[in-house]
Amino acid sequence: MLHPIFATVLGHPELVAEHLANYAALVRQESAQAGRGLVARLVAALLAVASATLALGLIGVAVLLGVMQGSFHWVLVAVPAVAVVIALIFAWYAARPAPGYAFDDLRSQLDADLQALREAGAHHGR
Repeated sequence: MLHPIFATVLGHPELVAEHLANYAALVRQESAQAGRGLVARLVAALLAVASATLALGLIGVAVLLGVMQGSFHWVLVAVPAVAVVIALIFAWYAARPAPGYAFDDLRSQLDADLQALREAGAHHGR
């Protein structure tokens, strides 16, 4: 007498093929979702670096203008401060922890299939 999984594979190979195709679709969907998150964080990191570079340039120009004019004006602080704030926002977005739900659906599906195989094996052993 064959184990139920072997009987299913031999008797209904189209079910196994459909199940494997669904697994492939689930892996493709979850890896695309994880990839989108990674790309968004990479773009945020690049924008943070660009904004920080811009802020450094603006700070240098503000110091130069302040020294050349011999007076202080609030715009010399406000303009570089905006670039610094933008750089900090992008850096926060890029550095925040990645969500821990990547591939959770795939794990739960694998667990459900393993549980079903264990139950089928337990019923077969009786």
